Amino acid sequence: MERRRTEPRPDWQRTVEAQGLVYPLTRHPDGSLRPYWDESAYYVFSLDEVEALEETVEELHRMCLAAAAHIVEQDRFADLGITDPRIARAVAEAWHRRAELPSVYGRFDLRYDGTGPAKLLEYNADTPTSLVEAASPQWFWMQDRFPAADQWNSLHERLVAVWEKQSGLLPPGSPLYFAHSSVDELGEDLMTVAYLKETAEQAGLDTDWISMEEIGWDALSGRFVDNRLRFIRSCFKLYPWEWLLDDRFGGHVLDTLDNGGGTGSTLWIEPAWKMLLSNKALLAVLWELYPGHPNLLPAHLDGPRDLADTTGYVAKPLLGREGEGVTVHEPGAAPAVPEEPCCYQELAPLPSFDGNHVVLGAWVVGDESAGLGIRESSGLVTDAYARFLPHVIL
Repeated sequence: MERRRTEPRPDWQRTVEAQGLVYPLTRHPDGSLRPYWDESAYYVFSLDEVEALEETVEELHRMCLAAAAHIVEQDRFADLGITDPRIARAVAEAWHRRAELPSVYGRFDLRYDGTGPAKLLEYNADTPTSLVEAASPQWFWMQDRFPAADQWNSLHERLVAVWEKQSGLLPPGSPLYFAHSSVDELGEDLMTVAYLKETAEQAGLDTDWISMEEIGWDALSGRFVDNRLRFIRSCFKLYPWEWLLDDRFGGHVLDTLDNGGGTGSTLWIEPAWKMLLSNKALLAVLWELYPGHPNLLPAHLDGPRDLADTTGYVAKPLLGREGEGVTVHEPGAAPAVPEEPCCYQELAPLPSFDGNHVVLGAWVVGDESAGLGIRESSGLVTDAYARFLPHVIL
């Protein structure tokens, strides 16, 4: 793994916008606009490195599924902050019916510096973003700059294939709706949903648009409907499950889940069992089940334990996106009481390349490794101001 500097292509901003990246620049707290898509540098991997990382990702995915099964079988929903019995039953039911419920993709965030085993930082398998830039602009960048090279990137073809494979699980007679919240300042969620909609259409599915705010509830029929009062039989939502169940229609969502997939139900994608994988408590459960595993960091739910005095630790709220609420605690630092339940994971500072802190976003589509996206940040926490850099295999 190596970071190399290069000259950006002429008119690079317009180029990546045409390839689906709607926000090549981001506005920082100081008011300045800075590149989010950053092709002033790129990362180089060997084929052996990538093949080893692919094996690691698929093993981690299998381990996460085993941890999800353990949570359900041992009724450990309270460890995930799921205290409502109806929600716990809905998640458990979705888990037991997972072979009947379409599931598309997820993203592992990994610490890796090219010299040792990759370490799992977290798994977002419910609403992962940074998909478009990983699938499309970086592929075309490689073709422009290094046409003889390769890339860890089969995202597009695998997404089309997974929609084709699971099309038979979708209820007939209605389009598959694609939804995101209209409260989307950057346009990141819209961009991601638009791309996934495109891959579904390429798989031959009938699709339609709707915002989460436009979804209505028809009390007469007991069904979710669109803004033309048509029954929404299936919906891909880039909207976290915890938000969906907490909003004003959350009780109706549970009602349709209790229906067990009956004729009045809406089929939600990603399914409710993905709540088991996108909760930071998963990290602690994994460490319990696979203590000492080379691709895991020690993690606990009842406090940092010995990590406070030895390695230091990172306190991660059980739910959250883009580093929100994450705090870093050096060894021996005065203990801090978090405002909400957290997972306490060993502090393993992100590797620094030319002063940039790097995290690998390794994608899974279906149950298979599918590609890589790289983000850099100025600090130890990868947040909304991180930069995306392309990569090649040489």
